[in-house]
Amino acid sequence: MTGRFPGLVDVAIVGSGPTGAAYARILSESAPGATIAMFEAGPVVSDPPGAHVKNIADLEQRGRAQRASQGPSSSAETVTSPGAVKAGQRSGRPGTHLLERGYQAEGEDGLPVAAMSTNVGGMASHWTGACPRPRGSERITFLPDLDDLFDEAERLLGVTTDAFDGSPFAEIVRSRLAAVVDEGRQPEDRVQRMPLAVHRRDDGNLVWSGSDVVLGRASTENPHFSLFPEALVTRILLDDGRAAGVSVRDLQTGDTVDIAARFVVVAGDAIRSPQLLWASGIRPEALGRWLNDQAQIVFATRLRDVAAAGQGVEAAGNSTGLGEYSGVTWVPFTDEQPFHGQVMQLDASPVPLAEDDPVTPGSIVGLGLFCAKDLQASDRVEFSGDDVDAYGMPVPSIRYTLTDRDREVFARAAERILVLGRAVGDPLDERSFRMPLGSSLHYQGTTRMGVDDDGESVCDTNSEVWGAAGVHVAGNGVIPTSTACNPTLTSVALAVRGARHIAAQLAG
Repeated sequence: MTGRFPGLVDVAIVGSGPTGAAYARILSESAPGATIAMFEAGPVVSDPPGAHVKNIADLEQRGRAQRASQGPSSSAETVTSPGAVKAGQRSGRPGTHLLERGYQAEGEDGLPVAAMSTNVGGMASHWTGACPRPRGSERITFLPDLDDLFDEAERLLGVTTDAFDGSPFAEIVRSRLAAVVDEGRQPEDRVQRMPLAVHRRDDGNLVWSGSDVVLGRASTENPHFSLFPEALVTRILLDDGRAAGVSVRDLQTGDTVDIAARFVVVAGDAIRSPQLLWASGIRPEALGRWLNDQAQIVFATRLRDVAAAGQGVEAAGNSTGLGEYSGVTWVPFTDEQPFHGQVMQLDASPVPLAEDDPVTPGSIVGLGLFCAKDLQASDRVEFSGDDVDAYGMPVPSIRYTLTDRDREVFARAAERILVLGRAVGDPLDERSFRMPLGSSLHYQGTTRMGVDDDGESVCDTNSEVWGAAGVHVAGNGVIPTSTACNPTLTSVALAVRGARHIAAQLAG
């Protein structure tokens, strides 16, 4: 032991979000004798560690958990009131912290509200739980086992589609959307329930999945697995081009120690994973490039003729405080309409779009269309060798520019969301609104997967970094395609493949 850390492990996992948790779970199940250490720079903010903060019934306690997740920006303003996003404020959502600088280069579009969370559980403690499978060109065509990986990712995340089936408004929303969407679409591309990482307990309470669900009992009861919060990995150690361990700064004491490891899994977000690789001198040509955000068009509408259907419907028995009205509806991406639709009742939306309706609770519905990006290698996050951030790591700088095709897709999405909103109800405002770039929190591509070491990818199909054997990357940054759908299911699926690869080597 070195302080509170072990001196040697088989696998060191950097980051406690859903993909790091997926590695721990698969390895605990498939290589039960392997020693696994998970390091997280942030604190524990929930019980159990890694749980979704929406499962915290007490709103003051939930607020404390969110503020504790905001890292160096724990006192910063967040988007907490309707209209705040539209006011042009550069504010993050509760539970996240913005890049303090470097978010927009002069003359470029940048990602003004690019944000991260720093806590045990990562962004999975704050997300909407949406887990759609990608469609059409969103899919990774060079993985023959992709659908099997999705099945396993759904198991780990606890994905369901029936959590809101008791809602009186769910079918109303879906049927009205279907009337203007479904014609000419294949059955799997029609309006449907959103697959969600949420389940309903026997007592009726909704439980949203965080990393705690992904870890499962297989990890948390594994005597060879340890979770270390407030432990910042500052460098990956290599020996002759192969993983040898990690340097960890104990944020509780300030001490830095080296821990030997046969395998290192970097499971951070799409900004901080390339940051750690760069700081460690692991710099494939594509590192940080192909940065991909999903611009988001939003709209709010009031359901027509639903007062009777909603009578007597309350949030009773629901510890999250969410209403039981319209659930979450999915309008899938297609290549002909390259945006993904997420439609939800106001109190489930991560962004407040309007005041709720006190007369008919649940009658205000938010619509969001996420747009697929025109991928460019020049869209990237790059790092300074001299300047450091609040954690002493190289400062990230965003280089990001929209293309003519991007703007054309945004215009089409803005027109389309008006059609959807009017079909569902009476618009609160006749104009749609494009959220500031970076609002999606769905950044991808900066550690992208590829088939060949051709300078256009960072890792192979097992998520192992080119030129750094035993170093694996995980998270949304690994996704190589232009997507519009929520990326978590895909990134967990890719983590399953990488974990299986490590488990096979441990067994050998």
